[in-house]
This record gives sequence, structure tokens and C-alpha cells, in this order.
Amino acid sequence: MSIRDWALIVFTILAQTSVGALWVLLVTRYFAGRKYEMEEVDRLTDRALMAIGPVIVLGGVASLFHLSRPFSAYLAVVNIGTSWLSRESFFGAAFAALVIVFAILQTRKIGTISLRNVIAGLTALVGLGLIVSMSSVYMLPTYPAWDSWVTPVTFFTSTLLMGTLAVGAALVANYVYMQRKEPDYADAQSMLLRGTLRRIALAAVLLLGVEFVVLPIYLALLAAGPRAALLSAQLMAAGPFSWALVLRVTLAFFGAVFVSMFMYQNTINPGQEKMLGKLTYVAFVLVLLAEVLGRFLFYMTKHPLT
Repeated sequence: MSIRDWALIVFTILAQTSVGALWVLLVTRYFAGRKYEMEEVDRLTDRALMAIGPVIVLGGVASLFHLSRPFSAYLAVVNIGTSWLSRESFFGAAFAALVIVFAILQTRKIGTISLRNVIAGLTALVGLGLIVSMSSVYMLPTYPAWDSWVTPVTFFTSTLLMGTLAVGAALVANYVYMQRKEPDYADAQSMLLRGTLRRIALAAVLLLGVEFVVLPIYLALLAAGPRAALLSAQLMAAGPFSWALVLRVTLAFFGAVFVSMFMYQNTINPGQEKMLGKLTYVAFVLVLLAEVLGRFLFYMTKHPLT
């Protein structure tokens, strides 16, 4: 596998994680704000919000290694009216800029709450445009393994799954920081954290369920398709990359189901924050590795029509 292929793996996973993390944080802020004071909600989420910008920027830098002429990357947006690749570049740059602006305004409390909410909504919509564009780039009739409804469904599922568990890990890290630097708020933050991680654990299980339903359907569609699609299915199910498929499913199951259920159990009673933090980190790492393997299979098992 070439450096250019790995660059795409890094870019797509980091970009999707960033968009998913923003969506999850906005939903978390909405529901937590109905029960707790916004000052406490800000203490829970603001530092996690600050991490999204660097992640999407890192993904953008990684994408440059896919280009034969990285210093001409700015030309990628010139065909935005006709090219999904140009739209992906535009939405990626716009999302990075907007999420950084929103993070600065939110963490420094610049402007009114209404203004910040408008920018947050706009950023979320631009993130949606990025995932739609990213999915559409691969809807190529010459590659039947990519040209199906499965591609956008898996991209959106990965976006939500990775974003959900990334936010969980970030909130745990924030709680550890609060314990050291602002212990007066630790009890309230513990309640907020446990309630949020309870929902995150359930969401991870549901999202992985979507992936597990889609996977056998996808393999069946490939097996029933043209020869190029059948070859892709054989590579994944019984060929040289079957190990990656088995390992991906195993890691995803243990991360998003097995570990998440232990996370859920540890959110019920206070005093389990240390174990809860470890479980959250483990779930995130396992699912991240599973998604890397999934994207590896995505690029390595494609076959063009001949």
C-alpha cells in the first residue's frame, strides 16, 4: 500500500471524526443545557471543542501527501461546480476555518449566545457538506465496490461512531483536568460526565449495529454484481485480506459493544470515574483501529471494471 493510499486513510478518518465530534458535542450541549446550568455545560465541553480544529487541520495536511503536487492543492477548488473532489476540498477548508472560529468565540465567550449558536449550526451544515462530498467522490461507476448506497451509509456511520467515542475520550480527559485544576467543580462535572457517557455508550452500540447489518448486505451485493465486484468480495471474505475483515469486526465488537457495556455499568454509580475513564479510552482506541482496518479494506479491495 502506497503513502498516497495511507494519506487518504488518515484524511478520511480524521475528517469524519472531526465532523462527528462537532455534531456529538452540539447534541451534548443541547441536552445537558436542559438540565444543568450552561456554565457547567461549558466546563464539560469547551476543551473538547478546542481539539476539533487541530484534528481536521491534521487531516488536511495528511491529504496533501496524496497529491502529486502538494503545493498546487489550492487549485483543487476551481471546479467546485462540477467536481465532487473540488467540493470536498472546499467544504473541508470551510469546516476547518469555521470550527476554529466557533471554538475561539465559544471558549472566550465572544459575541452573543445567539451568534455563537448560528455559527455552530453553520459549521455543522458545512460538516454535513464535507461528508456528502467525501462519499460522492467514491461513487464511481468504474469501481462497483464503491458505487453503491453502502459507501455513504458507512461513511456517515463511521463519522458518528468515531465522533461519539472521540468526544467520550475528550470529556474524560477534561474531567481529569478539572479534578486537578478546578476541584470545586469536580462533583458537578462527575454527574454531567456520567450522564453523557451513558448516552455515548448506548449510541456506540446502536451505530455498530448499523455497521454489522450493512456489512453482510454489502458482501452479498458484491457477490451478485459484476466480476470486478465479485473479486472485491472474494478478497475480503476469503482472500488475502480476510484477516483484516475478521480483525476489524472483532475490534469493533469489543470496542463498541463489550467495552461500552462496561462503560454503561460504571456510569450508574459515582466513584467509578477512574475505571470509567480507562474503559472510554479503550473503547475509542479499539474502534479507531477497527475503522483504520475498514478504510484499509475499502482502498485495497477495489477492482475496476474491465
